[in-house]
Formats: sequence, C-alpha cells, structure tokens
Amino acid sequence: MNKTLITTLMFAFLLLFIISPFATLASLMLLLLGAAFFFLLGNIFQAIIGSSDTDSNSSG
Repeated sequence: MNKTLITTLMFAFLLLFIISPFATLASLMLLLLGAAFFFLLGNIFQAIIGSSDTDSNSSG
C-alpha cells in the first residue's frame, strides 16, 4: 500500500511538472506543510499525554 501511494504521488507530481513547473513546487510545499503539521501535533500530543523513557527512569 505504501509503495502504491508513493508511486501515485510521484506520477502526479511528474505530470504537474510537465504541465506547470511551479504547480509541482507548490503542491510539494503543501505536502511538506501537511507533514510538518502532523509531526507537530504528534509531538504536542506526546508531550501532553506521556513522558519519554529516560525521564521516568531517572533516580534524581
């Protein structure tokens, strides 16, 4: 499934690059923005809900 998704996205980006080069760059930047947003939400959720293993194992 993951390989199929990557192949489909690469085909779409290549097709956009042939039609309009800047449209491809804009869609890649939107993809990066979405990924960064999900990583940020994951880190905030992890900070609120749980702690790392090194924090819970410290004896200090």
